[in-house]
Amino acid sequence: MSKRAAAAVLAGVMIAGLSACSSAGGSSDGAKPGGKLVLGFAQVGAESGWRTANTKSVQEAAKKAGITLKFSDAQQKQENQIKAIRSFIQQKVDVIAFSPVVESGWDTVLKEAKNAHIPVILTDRAIDSEDTSLYATFLGSDFVEEGKKAGDWLVKEYQGKPGEVNIVQLEGTTGSAPANDRKSGFADVIKGDPKFKVVASQTGDFTRAKGKEVMQAFLKAQPKIDVLYAHNDDMALGAIQAIEEAGKKPGTDIRIVSVDGVKDAFTAMSQGKINFDVECNPLLGDQLMELAKKVKNSESVERRIKTVEGTFTPEQATAALPTRQY
Repeated sequence: MSKRAAAAVLAGVMIAGLSACSSAGGSSDGAKPGGKLVLGFAQVGAESGWRTANTKSVQEAAKKAGITLKFSDAQQKQENQIKAIRSFIQQKVDVIAFSPVVESGWDTVLKEAKNAHIPVILTDRAIDSEDTSLYATFLGSDFVEEGKKAGDWLVKEYQGKPGEVNIVQLEGTTGSAPANDRKSGFADVIKGDPKFKVVASQTGDFTRAKGKEVMQAFLKAQPKIDVLYAHNDDMALGAIQAIEEAGKKPGTDIRIVSVDGVKDAFTAMSQGKINFDVECNPLLGDQLMELAKKVKNSESVERRIKTVEGTFTPEQATAALPTRQY
C-alpha cells in the first residue's frame, strides 16, 4: 500500500471513530444522562410534621430507586406549584408528581404537561378537574373516610350520654382536599344525632402556630367547648398549648380527636392530651417511585390507589410510640 493510500485509510478510520463517539454521546433522542428516570416533584410546603415526613420519604425513595429527583417547595402557595410544574415541563422531565395545595385551578398547567407528553401523578391530595385524562393516577388517603372515622369515635364516645356536645373544628387549608373531605366525612356521621353541635369552625392552615391562635379565639368566644376536632395533628398540638394556657386540661376538660398519627401527637396521646387519632400515612415514597417507572413505560396503573391506614387510642399510641417512624 502506498503512503497516500495508507493516509486515506487512517483518515477514514478517524472520521468513523469520531462519528461513533458523537452518536454515542448525543442527546437528540431526549435520553437523560445515565439513562436515569427524572421525576419532578412539587411539594405543598413544610407546614407540618406529616409533610416533613412525606418529603423525606419521597427523597429517600428516589435515591434508593435510582431516580433523579427535581424537588420544589411551594410554601403552601398554588402559584408557586404552577411555576414549578411549568419549570419541570421546560426541563423535559420524564414524570411530574405533585400534592396540590388546593383542589381547583389546575387544568391549564396540566394540559401543558399533557401536550408535552409528560405523565402526571397526584400524590396525597386530589384535584376537582372533570378532565381525568390530565393525570395518570392518584396515590393517597381517603380523606372522607378519615373524617368518618373521627365522627364514628365521637358518636360511640358519647353514646347514651345526655346533653348537648359542643364541638369546635380546626379546618385545614381552605379549598384543599383534606380540609374539604375531612369536614364532610365528619359532618355526615354526626348529623344523625342532634346533640352534636359544631359551634365554631375555622381554618388553622394545618400549622401548629395557627392552630394555637384559632383555638385561643374559640376559647374566648365559646362559653362551653366539649370537643375539639382538628383536621391534622399540628393544629391539635397548637390547640393543646392554648387550652393549657387557658387553665384547662386537654383530653379531659376538652376532648380531642385529630388526624395524621405523627410521633408528637402519639407523645401527647401517651400523656392523655389527645383522645383519638386517625392515621394518615405520609410514607408514600416507595409507591410513588414504582408508579413513576410504570407510567413512564406506559404500563397500566390503577386510577386510584389508596394507602392503608388505621386509628389509635391513647393506649395503642403509647405502645406504638417507640417504633413510630414519623
